[in-house]
Amino acid sequence: MFYSTAEDNHGLKFNPFKALIVPRPIGWIASVSKSGVPNLAPYSFFNAMSDTPPVVCFASGGHKDSLDNIEATGEFTCSISNWDLRDHMNMSSAPVAAEVDEFKLAGLTPAASRLVKAPWVAESPAAFECKLWKMIEMPSVPGRTPYIVVFGTVVGVHVKDEFIRDGLVDTASMRPLARMGYMDYAVITPETSFTLNRPMASADKLSATVVPGPWDGVYR
Repeated sequence: MFYSTAEDNHGLKFNPFKALIVPRPIGWIASVSKSGVPNLAPYSFFNAMSDTPPVVCFASGGHKDSLDNIEATGEFTCSISNWDLRDHMNMSSAPVAAEVDEFKLAGLTPAASRLVKAPWVAESPAAFECKLWKMIEMPSVPGRTPYIVVFGTVVGVHVKDEFIRDGLVDTASMRPLARMGYMDYAVITPETSFTLNRPMASADKLSATVVPGPWDGVYR
């Protein structure tokens, strides 16, 4: 099949776009309002943009509570949601009033951050403390609320010690969640994780080979 995004003539029950850009990591964003009310919400349009400096971003359809808080304070955190926290993450997505603390709503514990005021999810295997760098409004579609992308510089990282093994983070053992399309999610597990060595170019740069076996610990 083929469809034009301008005409949106896919002929399916729902637009398939988000079911094809998969899996997407979930940005479990926490912020604090000017009056001190914590806010926690998952965003599926989320990812890392660079590692030097470390920058993450997420996009929100319109000015939701998260954006209002971050715009006012310039800070937020992002916690990793995993298999054990799937129901908590889902509950925190409820479109409740701004004065509702989603940590309490979802039965989660707010952990104090070191460098920002916004808390992170204490039950999460890892989290990022972030300072707002920039907000960018995406191109708008007539009759639809435009998305706003929030870029944050990561100023601090929390990782639970139980997931650090032999000097590396064992990400798969965290069993992090990912978003797919519709109401579908996925989970990374040690059984579904695998390693591929990067190909090495020949001296003349005209061919390449892949060295078999486990990763030797060198980035190339």
